[in-house]
Amino acid sequence: MQLNPVGWFEIYVDDMARAKKFYESVFDVKLEKLESPAKIDIEMWTFPHDMERYGANGALAHMSHVKAGGNSTLVYFSCEDCLIEESRVVSSGGEVQVPKMAIGDYGFISMISDSEGNMIGLHSMK
Repeated sequence: MQLNPVGWFEIYVDDMARAKKFYESVFDVKLEKLESPAKIDIEMWTFPHDMERYGANGALAHMSHVKAGGNSTLVYFSCEDCLIEESRVVSSGGEVQVPKMAIGDYGFISMISDSEGNMIGLHSMK
């Protein structure tokens, strides 16, 4: 079976309202409440998505026994120009860890921490 390596992602957060505000502000999007089909105590808000387009979708997730930050998973968000989203990070409650930098033929990246302490990446070709 030939599939893209990432099919879904979850970013665990401690304060959903704060994290939702951060991601909506930085990426200029509106997250949508996702009802969990499983019988577990989880709150999820999904990012806008189109199943016909390239890339994986995912959600912010809150579970009382799963702490945010300090994990070893890194999710890269695709951007037209990662400097645009990077410019919104500090005012949205996050920190820029690595400012926009070239990665050769693969474009550019920025590394940021969200309002919950999770490290995420921004990637663009310009």
